[in-house]
Amino acid sequence: MLEDPTGLAELQKLGVRSVPVLSRGDKYTFGQSTKQIIDFLGLNENGGPQLTTDELAARVDKFMGAALELIPLMPADRLDTHVPGRPRSYRTLAFHLFRVVDAFLDANENITLVQTMFREEPAPDADTKALVAYGEKIRARFREWWRKGDTAPSKTLQTYYGPQSLHELMERTTWHSGQHVRQYMMLLEKEGVTHHRPLVAADFAKLPMPQNVWDG
Repeated sequence: MLEDPTGLAELQKLGVRSVPVLSRGDKYTFGQSTKQIIDFLGLNENGGPQLTTDELAARVDKFMGAALELIPLMPADRLDTHVPGRPRSYRTLAFHLFRVVDAFLDANENITLVQTMFREEPAPDADTKALVAYGEKIRARFREWWRKGDTAPSKTLQTYYGPQSLHELMERTTWHSGQHVRQYMMLLEKEGVTHHRPLVAADFAKLPMPQNVWDG
């Protein structure tokens, strides 16, 4: 929508107010669920998660750990800089990658997942210390939920794009947060900050990761 004004007109014509969306004629499906996309296209493929919930839990915990290591490395005077291709600051990205996990945990407490959860912003003056504190809180919350909560893969969670199994939403949460940590690594390199790259290609294996680090 940022680069194609006609795309916005098409969305409005369909009555859709968010992306990603896959449309065909006057029918559409949201692009958050791989299974929904496969069903919409009528493909004979298995769109279910390739990793178990145990494996996904380990991945998302590792992604959060990597983020907690990377965020303090960003120079304070760069936090207001926008990421490539969209009006999102480095500060907001650091917050958002944990908010994705926080929203998943909310869904597990019978709160319907809505789009506004992913549009929340940190405090305008949030520094790296505040961002790390938030991340540590969410990581601790995730670990506690995984240890004591209802983690049945077939459990149904409510989202703005329809009911999803815990397994499906957990996969989306994992690659979504992982994609943003991957972006943060690149931002640090863009700013001339060296790090030991806590995530490598193997950490994203069997996840439906976007091919590109940035949109477009």
